[in-house]
Amino acid sequence: MPATVIVGTQWGDEGKGRFTDLVASEVSMVVRYQGGHNAGHRIVVDGESFALQLVPSGVLYPHVTPVIGNGVVVDPRVLITEMDMLESRGVSTSGLRVSGNAHLILPYHQELDALHERHLGKNKLGTTKRGIGPAYADRAMRVGIRVQDLLDEKIFRQKLGAALEHTNKVLTRVFNRLSIDADEVADEYLGTCAPRLIPHITDAIGLVHDELDAGGRILMEGAQATFLDLDHGTYPFVTSSNPVAGGACTGAGIGPRDIDRVIGIAKAYVTRVGAGPFPTELFDDVGDHLVDVGHEYGTNTGRRRRPGWLDAVMLRYAVRVNSLSELAIAKLDVLDQLEVIRVCVAYEADGEHFDQLPYHQSVLHRVTPVYEELPGWGVDISEVTERSQLPPEADAYLRFVEQQVGVHIGMVGVGPDRQQVLRFTG
Repeated sequence: MPATVIVGTQWGDEGKGRFTDLVASEVSMVVRYQGGHNAGHRIVVDGESFALQLVPSGVLYPHVTPVIGNGVVVDPRVLITEMDMLESRGVSTSGLRVSGNAHLILPYHQELDALHERHLGKNKLGTTKRGIGPAYADRAMRVGIRVQDLLDEKIFRQKLGAALEHTNKVLTRVFNRLSIDADEVADEYLGTCAPRLIPHITDAIGLVHDELDAGGRILMEGAQATFLDLDHGTYPFVTSSNPVAGGACTGAGIGPRDIDRVIGIAKAYVTRVGAGPFPTELFDDVGDHLVDVGHEYGTNTGRRRRPGWLDAVMLRYAVRVNSLSELAIAKLDVLDQLEVIRVCVAYEADGEHFDQLPYHQSVLHRVTPVYEELPGWGVDISEVTERSQLPPEADAYLRFVEQQVGVHIGMVGVGPDRQQVLRFTG
């Protein structure tokens, strides 16, 4: 049976984890296809909150096999800590599988990440300094170390020595830092991490295709979002991989014909973390309201997110590059107390009108948003269980978004809990 992809349509933090968790109840396998522990998913089940970084959201369902695909970069220490956290809270991770082709994040990747960011000064990108970018860079340079290398001590030490031969020169000669001892790193990862992870290492591509061949349904889960995509986002203020739906193919080893549903997740407003253009950004009391009511602080970093109005121009672009079949809108309830709600429907810059995203980054930096204003609804919608119970103004807001982007809204979040999601038919 075909696969479903869930992808963020903004700058991340849209609530992909909770929608992934919801859809996971209908599938047999959830595959994380890219990114690392720089992205977090928060899922609330019966009032209990789970913050996940690497383990796929489907781990909370006993019937689901959670898989970390080859497109992910894995920090073994972080993964083990997360597994221990889940086990301590009664969630089994025995079924977790990790692709042997996934690349490892090692201590020198984190060191380089922090040094590069500091070196950029005022031009810094806002990286989380978790080593994600340097790990992907090593993969592209073909000096990366993969999860499968933990299975062979000789190969692991050999590859680590070769990688550090170059990296240590950069650390000592460029950044005036101490070199990293290859034997110390190898002893830790082979002695401590490998025994814990080896039972979970697998041929993930074979596992995924066996599941498809057996008639199972697979959910592909991305981290970050469309506008943080290395190729399609607001470069250079992006991540180091491809969160767009197409990344699911390379990051999990499936072909486009295996995918029949692509769900785009968007908040009812927009946030982003770190530097980069943000046409609808708010610096007023409304922005503070969105941050406070929406609890807009990073799951991993704790950083305050930059708030703004919903941007339909961005969503149209996300629909195009992801071939979205439907939208899911998160945090509609955060807008409950606003008297007026704005939606950006176009941009203007240099006397030109843009209905679609301008390709030139310099233009995007100076656009002025064109807004449509809609009335707020002024009532608490967190207890609503079906669309007919929504205030007319809230329903009109959703229909306006559908009309602007040309894609059906299939799910709407009206609160943080797993059950606080409305499902709409087409």
